[in-house]
Amino acid sequence: MSDSTRTGKRVALVLGSGGARGYAHIGVIEELEARGYRVVAIAGCSMGALVGGIYAAGQLSAYRDWVCRLDYFDVLKLVDVTWSPMGAMRASKVMDKLESLVGDVRIEELPIPVTTVATDLTRQREVWFQSGPLLEAIRASIAVPGVITPVHRGEQVLVDGGLLNPLPIIPTVSAHADFVMAVNVTAHSPRPVTLEELLPPEQAAQELAREQERDAGAMDFGGWMDEVRQAAGRWLNGLGGGEAGGETTADNGTEQSEEGTRRRQWGRLDMVLESFDITQAALAKYKVAGYPPDVLIEVPKSVCGAYEFHRAEALITLGRHLAVEALDRFEGRGHPGWGSRGIVVEPLQAEGLMPGEPEPGS
Repeated sequence: MSDSTRTGKRVALVLGSGGARGYAHIGVIEELEARGYRVVAIAGCSMGALVGGIYAAGQLSAYRDWVCRLDYFDVLKLVDVTWSPMGAMRASKVMDKLESLVGDVRIEELPIPVTTVATDLTRQREVWFQSGPLLEAIRASIAVPGVITPVHRGEQVLVDGGLLNPLPIIPTVSAHADFVMAVNVTAHSPRPVTLEELLPPEQAAQELAREQERDAGAMDFGGWMDEVRQAAGRWLNGLGGGEAGGETTADNGTEQSEEGTRRRQWGRLDMVLESFDITQAALAKYKVAGYPPDVLIEVPKSVCGAYEFHRAEALITLGRHLAVEALDRFEGRGHPGWGSRGIVVEPLQAEGLMPGEPEPGS
């Protein structure tokens, strides 16, 4: 305990949004703990809010064990589609699991101060949750607009905080910490970078083998994927769907026509997710430019899709690997070969950047 509380060991942790890539946060936290650092404040958005909240509640190890056991089929079973015009999916199955881990704990009862960030569509402002039910705050922060149904709270319509602030550094500025570490899992990279490229060779080979095994067993969950595609397609048609503009389909039989339609509709959902991803990546760059953290870990958004939740083990390993490199540099240790696998993010000018005034979460 004395090692973890000495000067220089207190860290304020900023965990950004980014879907499945947020599993990297787990690896970062594991490396911090392994080096004796003590997390004294957490600010998180979306997946960062989920991981940060679960960690503060003392259940990160159990959560890690669960997500590392999820395969394609398990992830698809967690997708609970809905007919709501507010989104294609609920998150009730995931939230049920989180409730089994942490119960009805309140944010102000956590041993580590936590801020989770959501966006209020009604007032078009950030909402910071620093008290109240932890699970409600997490649920609001992960509600990707148009994909996961929002949380209604009085007059507020709460969705993913990444819409306005995917890397919430500002809540940590006043923390009594020796330094601020931010983990951006929607980083731009000069070229598309794969997960295997960033992992150490041994772990990269393991992940490649896992991917080949998943691909070989694709037929085992084909029925589930078809069901998700059809449900998402029906929801997207409600947005004014039918045929996508500029696309034509040859009528070569009912079965072929329906299959072509399903592919096109699922593509629309992909486009929604990718558009949101790109927006978050750009916003995160401005947040870093305006309030540069002492340590910045960047996971390129190209390493995997936002909803590849079956790749937890490799993403956690990547987070820890990048944390090792970042903390070695911060601690002044030599790191042979640094930069050969690193990702350069173009700097932005901070001039004219003014933070918005968030509303309190409770």
